[in-house]
Amino acid sequence: MSRASADGDPARGGGYTLKRGRHGRYLGVLLAVIVALAVIVAFTSTPGAISGIPPGQRLPPFAVPLASSHRAGVANIATHAHDGGAGNVPACEVRGSDVLNICALDEHAPVVLALFVNGSSCPRVLSEMQSLAPSFPGVQFAAVAIGGGRAPLRALVRSRKLKLPVGIDEEGVLATLYKVVSCPQLTFAYPGGVVQSRALLATPSSAQLRARVNALLAASQARGWREPSS
Repeated sequence: MSRASADGDPARGGGYTLKRGRHGRYLGVLLAVIVALAVIVAFTSTPGAISGIPPGQRLPPFAVPLASSHRAGVANIATHAHDGGAGNVPACEVRGSDVLNICALDEHAPVVLALFVNGSSCPRVLSEMQSLAPSFPGVQFAAVAIGGGRAPLRALVRSRKLKLPVGIDEEGVLATLYKVVSCPQLTFAYPGGVVQSRALLATPSSAQLRARVNALLAASQARGWREPSS
């Protein structure tokens, strides 16, 4: 997703050009830091440690290309027009069938968002989310890969037969924006984008993930949200 893109490229009438990312040389260091943090989290259990977006705060907006698409560019994280390096167009306005936009996901439904690195056992959580999704048709499940190549990510999507949307953040800007300290890291948000509970660190068991989604659903309903009838 270009930091200057909106809802399409010029060839399709979008009117905005696409740019290449500028921070690729830092990505290897970033991914190494995420892996190191994941190890620390796995072997420490400090009560109250802050990780992820705290409950009660709104999810930072972003739009990224879907791994399965041919959309080029990097993450748009702009909160308003002409937001410097974050983007010229507000991220929430970047829509399309080739885009994963967190604003579009959380507009009318609870959201479970996984940020992950495509390596080791980290992507296993995507299969857990995929198997759980049919039991929660009113909840939006989505994932974004931090860095890595699109071809390996597409292969992952195919091999795991994933139906949930999987985006790619080639520059890894969401790792900082979402305070990633583990791999994977799952965020749970109410409809409207307010974080419901603390981020789930590392790969959860199926039972643990189901319990957290059930809690998200119940809390959303307690706030007045009603699941659309099928």
